Amino acid sequence: MSTLSPETKTSKTGLKRKINTSYFFVAPYLIFFFLFVVLLVFISIGISFTHYDTINPPRFVGMRNYINLLTEDTDFVQYALVNTIIFAVIVGPGGYLLAFFLAWLLAQIPHKIRTVFAIIIYSPALTSGVLMTVVWRVIFAGDNRGYLNNFLLNQGFINVAINWLQDPKMIRFIMIFVGLWSSMGIGFLAMLSGILNINKEMYEAAYIDGMKNRWQEIFYITIPSMKPQMLFGAVMAIVSTFNASGLASALTRSSPPPQFAGWLIVDHMNDFAFGRYEMGYASALAVVLLMIVFLFSRIANRLFGGKRDE
Repeated sequence: MSTLSPETKTSKTGLKRKINTSYFFVAPYLIFFFLFVVLLVFISIGISFTHYDTINPPRFVGMRNYINLLTEDTDFVQYALVNTIIFAVIVGPGGYLLAFFLAWLLAQIPHKIRTVFAIIIYSPALTSGVLMTVVWRVIFAGDNRGYLNNFLLNQGFINVAINWLQDPKMIRFIMIFVGLWSSMGIGFLAMLSGILNINKEMYEAAYIDGMKNRWQEIFYITIPSMKPQMLFGAVMAIVSTFNASGLASALTRSSPPPQFAGWLIVDHMNDFAFGRYEMGYASALAVVLLMIVFLFSRIANRLFGGKRDE
């Protein structure tokens, strides 16, 4: 029977102590994550199988909420679901590519100038709600005082002011434009950090081996070297676009907006939860949205996750 040497016992004791210390530091996050994320998700799933009006106790109804959602709720199928998919498909990839392109451009300029431009580009993600209610309504105002109408009238492009925020087609276009404008969030900063941390010697070695232009540099070195940041940016873009709400209502000052233009799943969910107090049905909408986000996140993980080295 073999016995462990004192050095081996000491190393194992030290490793065990390090592991215990790691659990100690991680424990607060795990506790809060379980209480305010995991537990609430399971509670929401449970409530989705009930009729709950926040006053009377929940009453179990089985799959009725999900059946009604797909067969009877025409506002969800025709407007909320379609608008959300269109918004996510355009703003998600569009904002993601724009974030990478701007991050790559900023990486090419000196540090001090880069810092200033990074703050300017990131600022809409912090102030988009305030600026949208003040600036964008003034820009797209439907009278002669609106900045866009005033410019088009003075240049002779139109003869009569256009009521931009009452036309359903224009509302969708404006909402997508505002979404792209405010999409430079934490994913943009992650990409910028990833590009700046790539070893410059890799580029030098690649040019020595025959790399000829910046396009090859981006596709063969930059993107493969920052896959974790690319994955993080993709997940953040997916979550933010599917979680968007209130854009059209804030722009048009009406809820729902004209002809449900720009009416998203989260708007529909908030309407049932806090307008009609149908928490069971709103929870079913939340579960469906969670499944959609999970599906797209898995696709992003397949594209940018790859296999990690052991």
